[in-house]
Amino acid sequence: MGHILIVDDEKSISDLIEMNLAMVGHTCEQAFDGKEALKKLREGHFDLCLLDIMLPGKDGFELIDDFKKSKVPVIYLSAKSSLTDRVRGLNLGAEDYIIKPFEALELIARIDVVLRREGKNKKTFTYKNVTVDLNKHLVLKDNQVIDLTAQEYLLLEALILNQNLALTREQLLSIAWGYDYSGETRTVDMHIQRLRKKLEWEDIIKTVFKFGYRLEVH
Repeated sequence: MGHILIVDDEKSISDLIEMNLAMVGHTCEQAFDGKEALKKLREGHFDLCLLDIMLPGKDGFELIDDFKKSKVPVIYLSAKSSLTDRVRGLNLGAEDYIIKPFEALELIARIDVVLRREGKNKKTFTYKNVTVDLNKHLVLKDNQVIDLTAQEYLLLEALILNQNLALTREQLLSIAWGYDYSGETRTVDMHIQRLRKKLEWEDIIKTVFKFGYRLEVH
């Protein structure tokens, strides 16, 4: 997981982003204007910056050169939704451009893509006697390989990358099966039961009543 700088002048939005990222294992620092962002950049080390565009002082378009010089990848988060702004942001060197408002799951997924590309994301997940290597798509239990189907692994990866977040069955279908999957949601239930049995994770793969599932870790 990454250490992320959130630069947004709306504290309520920044706090919500920090809360969601902390739940899945990222650590965060916050800045609320351009001057504070530059101070944090000089004093700290970050794997990624989530950068608003409309900021007091230097705006996000002006700040990106400083982040590029420090080799900190940037994802723009902005209410500026015009094609011109999006193209400008990407041409300036941003890794991605996400339009507000956005879903937490989308933000987490896009962060994961950038951190994977930069080689800065967490590569393994361990709980008790089970280790999941997210790069090698390998699952070990007591140092022995666990035989998961491709679909079981994709579901497990979705739970790990969104740990502590409650996911609906429809969201799990979209993430693990693909947006065009036309099966019924009970297929999720069957695969969850198989994962619980194979990994002996009945205690952390939680059923969220009338909603879906959550991988609950602390």
